[in-house]
Amino acid sequence: MSAEHFVRYETDGAVAVITLDRPQTANAQTPGILKDLDDAWRRADEDPDVRVIVFTTTGKHFSAGHDMSGSDPSADGRSLRPKRAEDGKLVAEDYYDWETRGYLEYAKRWRDIPKPTIAAVQGKCIAAGLMLCWPCDLIVAADNAQFSDPVALMGIMGVEYHAHTWELGPRKAKEMLFTQDSVSAHEALRTGMVNHVVQLEELRAFTMQLAHRIAQTDPWALRMAKRAVNHTLDTMGFSNAIESCFDMHHLGHARALAASAGRTVVMADLDRMKAAGRTDS
Repeated sequence: MSAEHFVRYETDGAVAVITLDRPQTANAQTPGILKDLDDAWRRADEDPDVRVIVFTTTGKHFSAGHDMSGSDPSADGRSLRPKRAEDGKLVAEDYYDWETRGYLEYAKRWRDIPKPTIAAVQGKCIAAGLMLCWPCDLIVAADNAQFSDPVALMGIMGVEYHAHTWELGPRKAKEMLFTQDSVSAHEALRTGMVNHVVQLEELRAFTMQLAHRIAQTDPWALRMAKRAVNHTLDTMGFSNAIESCFDMHHLGHARALAASAGRTVVMADLDRMKAAGRTDS
């Protein structure tokens, strides 16, 4: 049985546009969708005619984060879920390996693509939704954009790609994580997390105009400028912090697995998040 495809890839001159098109689930991410997104990012990276990459989603919301329904219509038969022991229980090391390959390495690879990248964000960007826009070099937000990471409701200190402090500053990052409240587009602009805030109806046109403007710059100069900034962040400790915080994230998973004797606790977590009004699904 063929999988459904929710990732579109197109080019507009020297600009590649990757679109996650699953509005009926607020662009929730399954393992299969993330694999398809990674394939699209690789395609744009390897295309010599592409100078700038734009990432967008369709519908009211940018992304509701990981799809916790347990189904994956885009998986195409690929085994992308964490393995289980013979007794059907999850173990911490398998969970760790799965999220390393399926979440963290994707975000790190997209961040380090040598071409300039821009995310266009509308509506709610929840938890793993941050892992779609934070790896991008620039973020353009619609004036209705809201950014949040409510996974403390699951007993975890934040999503796998823990860039909160770098994106928001320490105090705003703590407030987001402590309260599970959203950060508005204009608050994100003040912290430097987003580059521009525009009216929703102008989001795509503004983003594409910016991408085409950047595409006029010499590709080698763009590559070296991106490398210089990312290298500076890494010298300040960015990549080391991401790796360390990923381990803390998995301490939360290990605690949950121990408390549940290895049974899946995702649906209970989802129910708590729904009850707190953190998801739209």
